Order: sequence, then structure tokens, then C-alpha cells
Amino acid sequence: MQYADGGELLVAHLKDIGVDTVFGIVSVHNLPLVEAVDRHLRFVPVRHEATAVNAADAHGRARGGIGCALTSTGTGAGNAAGSLIEALAAGAAVLHVTGQIETAHLGRGRGFIHETPDQLGMLTAVSRYAATVPTARDAGRLLRAATAAALTAPGGPASLEWPVDLQYAAQTDRGEQPSRTPLPVPDPGQLDAARRLLAGARRPLIWAGGGAAGARAELGTLLTATGGGLLTSNAGRGAVPEDHPRVVGNFATAPAARALLADADVLVSVGTHFRSNETADYTLGLPSAHIQVDVDEAALGRAYPARHTLHGDAAAVLPELAGAAAPAEPGWGERVTAVRAEVRAELHESIGPQAAICDALAALLPRDAVVARDVTIPSSSWGNRLLPVHDPRANVFPRGGGIGQGLGMGIGAALARPGRPTVVIAGDGGLAVHLGELLTIAQERPRLTLLVFDDGGYGVLRNMQDAHRTRRSGVDLGGPDFAALAAACGLPHSRIADAAEAEAVLADALALDGPCLVEIDLAALGPMKNPFTPPVTIPAA
Repeated sequence: MQYADGGELLVAHLKDIGVDTVFGIVSVHNLPLVEAVDRHLRFVPVRHEATAVNAADAHGRARGGIGCALTSTGTGAGNAAGSLIEALAAGAAVLHVTGQIETAHLGRGRGFIHETPDQLGMLTAVSRYAATVPTARDAGRLLRAATAAALTAPGGPASLEWPVDLQYAAQTDRGEQPSRTPLPVPDPGQLDAARRLLAGARRPLIWAGGGAAGARAELGTLLTATGGGLLTSNAGRGAVPEDHPRVVGNFATAPAARALLADADVLVSVGTHFRSNETADYTLGLPSAHIQVDVDEAALGRAYPARHTLHGDAAAVLPELAGAAAPAEPGWGERVTAVRAEVRAELHESIGPQAAICDALAALLPRDAVVARDVTIPSSSWGNRLLPVHDPRANVFPRGGGIGQGLGMGIGAALARPGRPTVVIAGDGGLAVHLGELLTIAQERPRLTLLVFDDGGYGVLRNMQDAHRTRRSGVDLGGPDFAALAAACGLPHSRIADAAEAEAVLADALALDGPCLVEIDLAALGPMKNPFTPPVTIPAA
């Protein structure tokens, strides 16, 4: 195939892979790409390259596919690096196409405008795949190779740097396809042994991570066959809808869930990395009879020992296990259901007046509404656990734990699912990282309700310092007048200062067919009964 320039080739490729919206910032070093996307698809001009990648990441997550971000070379590509790390941590498929200086100057160290030494090395460090387009005959092949790498489990971002002179050049695409990597198949001996172990289980539990999202029906069948309970990581939420009576959820470190794990005789874990913040820095005890299923061979036995490791795709492996499962002993399912109720009631009680906001969102949002959560106290305490999730594609948050990414992710998710409301839970500190994206939502008009929980700084670190140190450092920050800020950006604004106001204010905000900012004044609302501190270890003096 012949294309007038690289932009036309890129558009043809994006159409082939089902991408209709691209996020980025225009530059002299990506102009042909941006212009073609803007002609044929939807180009969303965000205000920072990190947001371009976060939005593309979440757009792909919300649709169950891949997202695309365009950035410039040098500083622009560097600005994207932090968000590429998030996509890498999450295994999120992102096609990141960045500019590069003209081939005649590339690698010569002359200080050419936007040049950076070894940009490809930087991209390689933060991407699952990275390459440079060497000629106008290779761009199509490399776009397909990058996309295949991003979508091949365990997934992640793929970065392609494209010299600008080759973007302007006429393109010849010979249509070469990358070789397909077959899905792994578990060792037959390990699978048979796992089936025997599960057949004898009387008190089984399952732990689902993000790798279970593509095996929702199979996971539900296994849960039914065992009669056991389901714990999840944050990433595994919604793989089985969280109103199921035996879904305990993301509560593994709660005392009642710890006791349940201690009494379980078999644990089947599916596609989870057992992250430190979800295992109390790996102090959480797991049953020694542990069957681990993961498509990523490196994950098997990495965080916790497993008696039987099954290297394979969850959708293929789980039916093999379900066919061997025997129902749990009488009373085990009832105990699981009781633990589910207990951990939720305890958390609901501990968050004080914020429970009214959680309850209102749970009542008002449709089951498939996207809830994008930045790293902030409401998210880390109740948004990641208590606010119900019924669809993993609606569960959008920074899995790597970086602050300030929530609004960009919300923008991407909202534009991926325009017929449904999207809610972003952010703190005032995290929002300030990318405050300019308020202009993006004002311009693009997604159906997005931004909830800003304002406590005058970095509340989670403030609580940590108050609990463990003798003084506060760097946590108390000045903030804007949010009503004036919203007005300056042309956004509707409302405020919650009392728990009794939550339902009415949120109902009005969610009814809007466009963006709005809801300020939640935490000083006026009142404190949680138990101040939230992060689940990290503080060395003793």
C-alpha cells in the first residue's frame, strides 16, 4: 500500500486496530501525524504529555483494547515517561508514537532542537517494546509489531520514535505481519496435581487479580463450582460483580479476611502480582496449598510460594480446574458471606461522614459507570474497596501508585464510553499536578464528574507524619478557590460541606450531560473516625 505521508499510514493502522480517539500534544516533530489523525479520527489536545499517555491508557482499559498517544521528541517524550511506567506496571496496552529529529542529525549530539541523547534507551526502559523507524518502508511493519507487543500478555506500552522527515515522506507499506506468540499451556503434571488438590478442598478460596479480567465467565464458574469465596486485588475488582454474596473483594488484609485465609485449605490465585500494598508488605499469610495461575511466567512463585504453578491463560486454565472442583464443606460459604458483610461494615463505620458520599455514588451510578480514582485518601480507603465495581473495564486507577494521574485517566475513560457517566475521585494535591487538564475537559466536554476532596495538601502523608514522626514536612499546601477556578474554566461547580448534602448534590452533577467539578470540603465535612495511613512499613528507631 502507498500512503502520502506517515500520518495517513498511522490513521490506516489505527482504524485497523479499532482506535478512533488519540490523545497528545502537537509539535513541529509530530505535525504530520497529528494533522492526519485530526482529519480522519478524533484528536484530543491534552495539556501535558503525561496526560496523553494516561488518557490513552484508560481509553484502552475502558474499551478492553489498546489506546494511542502522540508526543513530541526530547522533553515531550520525557514528560510521557512517568505515565508509561504506570502502563507498564498495569500491563495496559498503549501505542505511544513520539517524534524524533531528522535522520540527518540523529545521534550526532549537535544540540539540535528537541534532541535528547539516547531517547530510544529511555523509551526502552519504560516500555515493553521500543523501536525507531529507520525508513519510510519500515513504519507500517513497526507499527504492527509495536501493537502486537502491547497486546500480547502480560501487555504494556509500546513506544515508536519516528523521525520527522520520515513522517513527511511518502510511505510504502509491504504489509508484513509480526509473528504470533502462542498462549502458554500449563505443564500437564502440574495441572493434574492441581486438579487433585482442588478436588479434595473443603474450604477453598480464590484470589483474582487483573489477569482474571479476560476470564470473567470462567472465574464465575469456578467460584460456583467450589462454593468458596473470592478475594481480589484492586486490579481484579469486578471480574465477578461485587454484589455476589461470596465476593469478599479487596479486603485481604482486614482481620476477618486474614482469619478466613488462615482457615482455608486451598487458595487458587489468578493473574495477581500480590502487590506490597495489598499484602501488608508480604506479611499476609496465605495457605501453603496454593495453586497459582498466570500467563506471565515470571510472576509464578515470585511474591509467594505456590505448590502448583500453572503457566497459562486464565480463560483456558480455569475450566480445567472447575471441572475437578468439589463443593465446599457445609457452612464455609455462609462464613465467607459473613466475612464479606463484616469487613464492609467495619470500613463503612471507620470513614465517618465520607460514607455518605460513597453510599450516594453506589446508589446513583449505573452498574457500568466508570470510576477513575487518583491516589488519594478517599480512593485508598473506600474507593478501592467499598464503592462497588461490577465490570473490570469500569475500574480505572493508577496501579503503580503514582499521584496526579486520575484526571487524565478519567478523561480517556469518559471518551471511551460516552453514553455512560464517568466519575473521577481526586484530592486537591493530586489534581494540582495536572491542573491544566481542567481546560481539556472544558474543551472536550466529556460526561465527567470530577470530585475534588480538598484537605489542603497531601493528606495521606500528613496522617503518616502525624502518626510516626515529630513534625510535618511538605504536606500542607495552598490551594485555589475551586468555585472561581471552575468558573474561569467554564465548568459548573458545586460543593459538599455536610454529609446530608451528598446525595442531592451528586444527583444533580451526575445528571449533567457534560463535565462538572464537585468540591468536597473535608474540613467542613468532618474527619474520618480512623485517620487513613498508607500500608507501608516505617522502620523503628
